[in-house]
Amino acid sequence: MVAAWLKRFHDMLLPPTCLLCGAAGYNGRDLCTGCAADLPRNISACSHCALPMSSDSSSRCASCRTQSPLYDRTFAPFRYRPPLDFLIRRLKFNGRLSHARLLGDLFADALAERGGPWPDGVIPVPLHPRRLRERGFNQALELARPAARRLQIPLLTDGLRRVRYTTPQTRLDARARQINPLGAFALGESLSGARIALLDDVMTTSSTVGECARVLRAGGAADIEIWIVGRAGGDD
Repeated sequence: MVAAWLKRFHDMLLPPTCLLCGAAGYNGRDLCTGCAADLPRNISACSHCALPMSSDSSSRCASCRTQSPLYDRTFAPFRYRPPLDFLIRRLKFNGRLSHARLLGDLFADALAERGGPWPDGVIPVPLHPRRLRERGFNQALELARPAARRLQIPLLTDGLRRVRYTTPQTRLDARARQINPLGAFALGESLSGARIALLDDVMTTSSTVGECARVLRAGGAADIEIWIVGRAGGDD
């Protein structure tokens, strides 16, 4: 009750403003109705890795039919295309944490609309301590907070550790991205029998979440679902 009152008071003093076009926000969020309608939904996608596909495609992409990933399924409600990509880039590379709050709330909305069952815990893909010092925050953690809070799922910030500093994936070609994360992660706590959601901002080649899933599976995780805000690639 108090939190709701404080939220209304905050909105009176600082009315929400769309982060994309500057118009008035709605529902207390920094996004207008027009820009919300423009967000690229990932409606038809691979049932395993959420790669965007044409509506008449098989339920699995060619890559997953050839070799199933170590995770069980992927939920990615949006495609990494304009204007979503703008919001994510401004978060990661310009430190706009207001974008994380908006994106996290939108992702939580999509999860609530889909429904459970819910995992035992949410693990944000970790940053190496050196990268964390450079950036000042972990965007995956900031995106995970609203979903974990809304759905009352434990946030397991120590579930995984990043033990090797790697070149940012955005600087590499597809082949280099596949091997770049190998050996970069280690289990942070016992997850034997746990149902885990692994959350990250963007998924392109799936190499990072694939390596995380390998470590989680070796650590005894019984079910691994990948939660991604924006899925890159696929059919246009």
